[in-house]
Amino acid sequence: MPFIDVKILEGVLDHAQHQALMAEITEAVVRVGGEAMRPMTRCVVQEIRSGLWSVGGKPLVPPTPPTPPTPPAAHSG
Repeated sequence: MPFIDVKILEGVLDHAQHQALMAEITEAVVRVGGEAMRPMTRCVVQEIRSGLWSVGGKPLVPPTPPTPPTPPAAHSG
């Protein structure tokens, strides 16, 4: 029985995105292993708090949303 354990930084995906991710992972297993794999496929998404996961010794933090561009100043005159 496949058991897929996904770890992701907390707050990166919302609940609906978690559900979609688990559904798509299950579909990938079914594509490879056949329809008989569907009822046996287990998937869990674990959220890890920012700063409690590191790569190369550097803590990972969720990406910050891009800052919208500042409109140019109006010229008077």
